Amino acid sequence: MYIEQLKNNKDSLLKYLPFSLAFFIFMAFNLIASSLAETNTQEALDLMVEQMGKNMTLVMVTAPLAFLLLLLLLWVRFFHGQSIRSLTTARPKTDWKRILFSFALWSLFLIISTGISYYINPSDYEINFKPVPFIFLIIISIIFVPLQTSFEEYFFRGYLMQGLGLATKTRWFPLVFTSVMFGLIHVSNPEVLQLGPSIMIFYIGTGFFLGIITLMDDGMELALGFHAANNVMLSLLVTSKTSALQSEALLIDISDSSNSLTEIILQVFLIFPILLFIFAKKYGWNDWKRKLTQFN
Repeated sequence: MYIEQLKNNKDSLLKYLPFSLAFFIFMAFNLIASSLAETNTQEALDLMVEQMGKNMTLVMVTAPLAFLLLLLLLWVRFFHGQSIRSLTTARPKTDWKRILFSFALWSLFLIISTGISYYINPSDYEINFKPVPFIFLIIISIIFVPLQTSFEEYFFRGYLMQGLGLATKTRWFPLVFTSVMFGLIHVSNPEVLQLGPSIMIFYIGTGFFLGIITLMDDGMELALGFHAANNVMLSLLVTSKTSALQSEALLIDISDSSNSLTEIILQVFLIFPILLFIFAKKYGWNDWKRKLTQFN
């Protein structure tokens, strides 16, 4: 089992605190600093885009988390003496087919849904295809964006979930805690300023979805693939002035935010359950209550 495979380790909760506290203190400091600054997050992002361009801004936004991913993996390997494989999955080796399937499934959905949205409401978008910047965007997205999303997965669905599971001897507590905290670290994103607190339903709901598929599948492979597909495809397909991932995407969303709550509710309470059904059927998931709540 994903968490229980480490129950013979001698690590206590205290050993998980240094890296976790350092990360949350860093995030809290950034939040406080941005709230006290003369410019808000959106204005600071706009300034970066003006000075460096969208592609370089995307690098600057994703590179710190790419560095943190390397730091986390080294910390786990040498401070905890834990293999990266056991942080990733309970299987004998990482299942790359699962990562690719999840990536392809969610990428296909985003491509189709974006195409339908553009066909129905073309006035909501501006075409932004610039061949040379877009080629560089593809390179940046392939290299940096999956590293950024992988840090979030390895930290929340991996490191924190395993540490809290071992400490509390439960599965439900790490699922709830990591999902809520995953949502809260996005509170300073420009989207929250523009769309309001309702978007936290999406961030926290996404955290629960990713946590559920990790626990049910005994590994992070599906979560890694989904999260990478989400950010890579969004950086390539659609950007907006309120997006945390500014890019030279194919389309610029210029619509108002009046339908945002409806879209959030549909994705969290309709699309995510459909994905859970697909994964459950493909990978033979069962005994949901035990796998999501009980420590074995």
